[in-house]
Amino acid sequence: MKTIKAVIAEDDFRVAQVHEKFLGEFPCFKVVGKALNAKETLQLVREKKPDFLLLDVYFPDRLGVDLLADLRLQFPHLDIMMITAAAEKDFIEKALHYGVEHYFIKPVSLDQFKRAIKKYLDKKSLFQTADTVDQAWVDSLFGAARQEAASKETPLPKGIDAITLGKVKAVLLPDQGQSAEQVAEKIGASRTTARRYLEYLVSAHICRAEVEYGIVGRPERKYYLV
Repeated sequence: MKTIKAVIAEDDFRVAQVHEKFLGEFPCFKVVGKALNAKETLQLVREKKPDFLLLDVYFPDRLGVDLLADLRLQFPHLDIMMITAAAEKDFIEKALHYGVEHYFIKPVSLDQFKRAIKKYLDKKSLFQTADTVDQAWVDSLFGAARQEAASKETPLPKGIDAITLGKVKAVLLPDQGQSAEQVAEKIGASRTTARRYLEYLVSAHICRAEVEYGIVGRPERKYYLV
């Protein structure tokens, strides 16, 4: 497959570096620029003319979802994936409306990212290799891919709610461990609830737990985004 020029739009440079490493798992991707806000994103896309944009939602100057109309008008062939802590249905609906390839809710594991990128590359490959188009080809593009994704979707266990899980995932960081008590305070839940969700994420390999010792030497479990 030919080289896919990519731009990463993320207001946290550390997170942008993680996303660049994720894309680096695929040799066909070449990151040609990183933007820290909405204005830089539009400028960079104009200058670099990328094939692919990995777009956050929350920027200091403008929402990423509000950029979608401008991006589609000016760059109709740009492929866009969104990767964000924003789990609002309105944002996801707008992303679908503007043809976003995938919508990740942070934190995103490498395995999740690789599955979505592989699906994206498979779709591009279908267009590049097909000489003729028939119904079977269309089904493979629209139907089969969705059925495969649905068959792989694992239901959440009892006691784990998708909305609360999204909130817990959104506060985790790869380089700063947080205790169950800290997470509970941020999401407005009890320490017991936070620990239950955190341990579920550990079992799903989305975060990891480490035992750390504080000033008084008392051990405490800290959770890190994988």
